[in-house]
Amino acid sequence: MPRAQIKNEKAYEKLRDEGASKEKAARIANAEAKEGSATVGRRGGTSSSYTDWSKDDLMKRAREIGIKGRSSMTKAQLVDALRNH
Repeated sequence: MPRAQIKNEKAYEKLRDEGASKEKAARIANAEAKEGSATVGRRGGTSSSYTDWSKDDLMKRAREIGIKGRSSMTKAQLVDALRNH
């Protein structure tokens, strides 16, 4: 069933099947619908790998996106939670 907030339903479903979170899949699918998949794919990310971040930086990022239980997580758990959010 089509959802009003999802602009490219096929891309959304493919990303969800690949394991992306609902939020991430919606964000990418909507960007693809607006700008085209080639443009979105070329843009890519420039941030370093989460494993290179300090635990404090990981905690700040986890707080920004609302990951629950972050205060008791190890660095490896924070990295996993951020990657799979």
